Amino acid sequence: MHRIKSLLICTALAAPTFHASAQQAKPADTEVWEPVPAVITPGTATNTAPSDAIVLFDGQSLSGWVSDKDGSAAPWVIKDGAMTVAPGKGGIKTKESFEDFQLHIEWRSPEVVKGESQGRGNSGIFLQSNYELQVLDNYNNKTYVNGQAGSLYKQAIPLVNACKKPGEWQAYDVIWTAPRFNEDGSVKSPAHITVLHNGVLVQNNTELKGKTLYIGKPFYEKHGALPLALQDHGDLVSYRNIWIRKL
Repeated sequence: MHRIKSLLICTALAAPTFHASAQQAKPADTEVWEPVPAVITPGTATNTAPSDAIVLFDGQSLSGWVSDKDGSAAPWVIKDGAMTVAPGKGGIKTKESFEDFQLHIEWRSPEVVKGESQGRGNSGIFLQSNYELQVLDNYNNKTYVNGQAGSLYKQAIPLVNACKKPGEWQAYDVIWTAPRFNEDGSVKSPAHITVLHNGVLVQNNTELKGKTLYIGKPFYEKHGALPLALQDHGDLVSYRNIWIRKL
């Protein structure tokens, strides 16, 4: 019993040291650069919403979306059937919340290439507002591989790089299984995701380690159904044909 008490005391004393070291972490600490996923050429396909889907964006209205800053009207620009990030005005999120779902979403990075690495055609799709599926122009653009298009940002590297050229429409098809939590907030079952990028499998029932963080290691915080959110990262990324099916 004396030994057990001693171990508990040592563990308690060690905890502040862990938090102190975490505060000194840097973004680069969680960047992975190798091995680099092979580059492939995706096929072509069109995708229309099935009859039981909820159409989140039909190319005409942002009535189903709000600002993720203050819940006011979504500030993004609609033109030619697509909505485009309004840099500096913040991201947007759906009014409706979701748990398990199938998602189809199409996106396009700017045709005029500016910047490099993470500063080129950057946005993100936040599943349940917490878990980022990266949107990035990765056509001949080197970056850390757990932050490239098709990655679960800073967590899961895509199986391949299926990016099209800048200015071309691309698609993600996602199967999302939400995490489940016990009453005390502990994880009952973690989140899982399958992603097809332009019809090519890039995440195969991948288990997530927690919510997306720019600095530090991911961890879970208890939650239920939450909105889908799209990120303003300062680049003119566009989206269209967004629909979702609750599972």
